[in-house]
Amino acid sequence: MIERDCATKAPSSSEEGVGGGGRRALLLRRAAKMRSNLTEPERRLWMELRSSRFHGFKFRRQTLIGERIVDFFCPAKSLAIEIDGDTHDPGRDQWRDAELRRRTGFGVLRFTNEEVMRNLDGVLAALKIALDRQPDRWLNPARHHPPTPSSEEEGE
Repeated sequence: MIERDCATKAPSSSEEGVGGGGRRALLLRRAAKMRSNLTEPERRLWMELRSSRFHGFKFRRQTLIGERIVDFFCPAKSLAIEIDGDTHDPGRDQWRDAELRRRTGFGVLRFTNEEVMRNLDGVLAALKIALDRQPDRWLNPARHHPPTPSSEEEGE
């Protein structure tokens, strides 16, 4: 049990995320800003992943998982994809990835900016292998991601 100091101020409703404030709201605003300002490597990968183009897998970009914004996320396979620039600390990233897996069961696949820019086909091949190895998150994935109707079916 954690003991609290009696002098500790109780958090305000905005600090707890009530009323549109708090850390979660801040992170959601940051993720929305990041979605509109993708880096060039993120933009290139997103063009391959968007609209279920990549082998029918649905991806989200700059999405919030707990208190972390991941570059891309495939909900059906519980797989996050991170594109790392020069400022990333591999040791810290490894710890954060292990913590995300421990808390959520979600895996993380990392690529560098350079890999995406110089070898996008290799990145996509590695991503496909990782997706194939990752178990389905839901028992009936088709229920959570129905097929897109064909143009003939839309007219009926």
